[in-house]
Amino acid sequence: MTGRFVIAGTDTGVGKTVFAAALTRAIGATYWKPVQAGTDEGTDGATVTALGVDPARILPEAYVLATPCSPHRAAEIDGVAIDPARLTPPATEGPLVVELAGGLMVPLTRELPTADLVARWGLPVILVARTSLGTINHSLLSIEAMRRRDIPIHGIAFVGESVPVSETTIATMGGVRRLGRLDQLPELTPDALAAAFARGFDAGDFA
Repeated sequence: MTGRFVIAGTDTGVGKTVFAAALTRAIGATYWKPVQAGTDEGTDGATVTALGVDPARILPEAYVLATPCSPHRAAEIDGVAIDPARLTPPATEGPLVVELAGGLMVPLTRELPTADLVARWGLPVILVARTSLGTINHSLLSIEAMRRRDIPIHGIAFVGESVPVSETTIATMGGVRRLGRLDQLPELTPDALAAAFARGFDAGDFA
């Protein structure tokens, strides 16, 4: 089935949820966040809704954990045991966008890093990276972790101000496709986000 993507970030706070919301709207996808770790500022599902995704296209999380930390530790604090069998991407009519909790090497349990679970899924990953200082190292390490596990990489999406040297270096050294860049928006509204995505990306790259 085409149009099923996993959205991974190179680090916390890179703009993964904002990009996931924009992509979900652009391709008419269903959105799923398997594990939500941290609810003090609401859930990512609620953020995606606020950014214009139809609530009917948002699937419930398998786990909602209160503490904003690594899922394995948040689950321990909440007294929950994460069962990887519950983290299988669901069958959907049409495209699906799966947003991970954090980066690829974040532990889901003390035995299971997120990347190992993603490798089982076999779905293509879109890596979301910031353009600011440190992005080359974080991005190339994330790409290396996926390559070691034979995880298909659909491409890399940048968020932030244009830094052509860094973006080109990552795409070239990592051997991945640069999908585009999402501007940092002064006011994050559904319309502004949709317009920024249309400027920065070609929807045909996600068909």
